[in-house]
Amino acid sequence: MANLKAIRIRITSFKSTRQITSAMKMVSAAKLRKAQDKIVRLRPYAIKLHELLIDVSLSLADSEVENIYGRVASPEKVLIVVVTSNRGLCGAFNTNVINETRRVISEEYADQLRKGNLSLLTIGKKGFDYFRKQKIKMLPEQNNLFNDLTFENVTIIAEQIMSSFALSEYDRVVLIYNQFKNAAVQNLTNEVFLPVETVPSGKIITTPTDYIYEPDKEEIIQELIPKSLKIQFYKAVLDSFVAEHGARMTAMHKATDNATALIRDMTLQYNKARQATITNQILEVVSGAEALKG
Repeated sequence: MANLKAIRIRITSFKSTRQITSAMKMVSAAKLRKAQDKIVRLRPYAIKLHELLIDVSLSLADSEVENIYGRVASPEKVLIVVVTSNRGLCGAFNTNVINETRRVISEEYADQLRKGNLSLLTIGKKGFDYFRKQKIKMLPEQNNLFNDLTFENVTIIAEQIMSSFALSEYDRVVLIYNQFKNAAVQNLTNEVFLPVETVPSGKIITTPTDYIYEPDKEEIIQELIPKSLKIQFYKAVLDSFVAEHGARMTAMHKATDNATALIRDMTLQYNKARQATITNQILEVVSGAEALKG
């Protein structure tokens, strides 16, 4: 009977776990739908604005207008922006970003790390908790950003990064984050935020688009490039935020299915053990009756 009691306790525990994971799955699904609408609406605008930014930046090559965000130099001082989540229970979501950051540091910026010219800016508690234990220069964490994720709040961080780059505090700024594809798939992304690229990956531009500028080229450039960079930064953070909920919903769905399978197996084991106990009791009664007859 002690064995039966232990099995009943385990079944009760699995049912409680299933109830929790099922509730977390529904919460993440609701948050995912709301956040997904934002990234779906933002992405076409951000992509088109980024293409325009590249064309405009390319057109500045033979122009007297200075693009302070297009300054290309040897990456002696590097800032890596690592976007993770504040909470776990989302599968390999955070682990993938952390591992990619470690790979980038060891393979691409090992010299900068050794010289003390590598800095990390973490958005998300999981990334901060991991890298603060490493011997890397850490900027003040931005873990509270996801509590109120708006364009205005993200812009504050983007402006600080852009200002630091303009003042030559950094020669390169890299973003590492999970890009949302669907609820089950997140694309690990490693992209250069600054300086502004003049040719997008996989695309060859031989002649820049000849735009007609009104009121004048310099004023539009001064407005367009910072705005585009802020939009790109906001898109990266929002992408990670949406991907987090998708990853958590998928992880909780799998956890719920696993709990259901365990409950089924334990119930079968409980029934077998109970049947064996009843059979033994019947045999004892029959054996006792036969002994009395003898």
